[in-house]
Amino acid sequence: MKAVTFDVSVPRFLLAKGLGGVTPSVTYGSLSGLRLQDVAEPTPPRPDWVALDVILAGICGSDLGNITFSSSPVLEPFASFPAVLGHEVLARVTEVGASVTGVEVGQRVVVDPMLSCRVRGHHDYQCPSCSDGMFGTCEQAGEEGPLVVGGVPVGPGLTIGYHKDLPGGWGERMIAHGSQIFAVPDELDDRTAVLIEPFSIGVHAVLNAPPKRGDPAFVIGSGPIAMATVWALRALGFGGDVLVQAKRKKEVDLALALGASGVVKPGPEARQSIVDRGAMAYQPMVGPEVYSGGGFPLIYDCVGTRESLDQSIRFASPRGKIVVLGCSAQIRKLDLTFLWARELEIKGFLGYGRETWDGREFHTFEITRELMLRKPLPIDGIVTHIFPLDQYKEALKAAMNRRRSGAMKVALQP
Repeated sequence: MKAVTFDVSVPRFLLAKGLGGVTPSVTYGSLSGLRLQDVAEPTPPRPDWVALDVILAGICGSDLGNITFSSSPVLEPFASFPAVLGHEVLARVTEVGASVTGVEVGQRVVVDPMLSCRVRGHHDYQCPSCSDGMFGTCEQAGEEGPLVVGGVPVGPGLTIGYHKDLPGGWGERMIAHGSQIFAVPDELDDRTAVLIEPFSIGVHAVLNAPPKRGDPAFVIGSGPIAMATVWALRALGFGGDVLVQAKRKKEVDLALALGASGVVKPGPEARQSIVDRGAMAYQPMVGPEVYSGGGFPLIYDCVGTRESLDQSIRFASPRGKIVVLGCSAQIRKLDLTFLWARELEIKGFLGYGRETWDGREFHTFEITRELMLRKPLPIDGIVTHIFPLDQYKEALKAAMNRRRSGAMKVALQP
């Protein structure tokens, strides 16, 4: 089958660090680790697995970070390469294992890409994270598992898409454990359904770090995860003010359409928003302006750079909470003084898993799916570009340069 694969090596890492900003061939050309090639078609290893034909697969910011080697290397032991990329997957079932229930051939499904202890073949032991239903922090992700795929024990890897034995959605076909798949109702079209995975990140964050009644929320970022967070706040019933920081008109319009109370640009507009909330500004002898009073009791940082985290720390009110939904790189020279001096709390969210909602337990995908039926998305403004698999380079260009392409979410169609 045809698939886009990615491989890592020290020479490629050094090339990307030295020439990545100079020539695109290092990022997705002949000098990169990306290839469109024929790979072996995967087959279900056990009766509790299914085979899938990929319909759509999104391009995530984490994919871009790994391709450009701009992500932190600390997660490298929890992946294995070469891998077929793609963890935001909508697919159609083509084969159902004998012990899989609740799904049938021809059905559309989305795939939870997290590889739990159970998926790895551990039936006698579940790590504490997997026992809690939080598979994204599986504590055995760096080890081989008992499951045999293609004649060898399944290798290390936290998710499909970064796993040498379990291909992701940037290929024509893939396999998944029965516990990883969730049926898509006919009422959700393909472009909406492929957003269940990324939008579940926003839902997971809001469910576990919700605003208090009457408090405002500040969302930093204008990409898909920031938009997912704005939508999740409204879809889950938050009626307070939601202020979003975004730059470009399309992003501003989309944030407002998803339920933002207002949108400010980084810089003077953002500064004015905290002053309007009663903050007093002070200028230290060196460094950026700091504030006392006012501030935001809850900030969702959906960027995860030094600049955004610095702003989050300075804009948070005393004893406020900063929710970090993206932080894939090393942060250098970040002043954490106010983390201590203002008694702030920082909470990170990677993915999704078992949640309590309306007094019952669900997987986050099930909650997101139901919320999408209740609060439809302005889909044309979110999934803006779809490319066939053999145009993956053009897709990556669009995703990497959103300012020029006008892209929000880019997807591949094998």
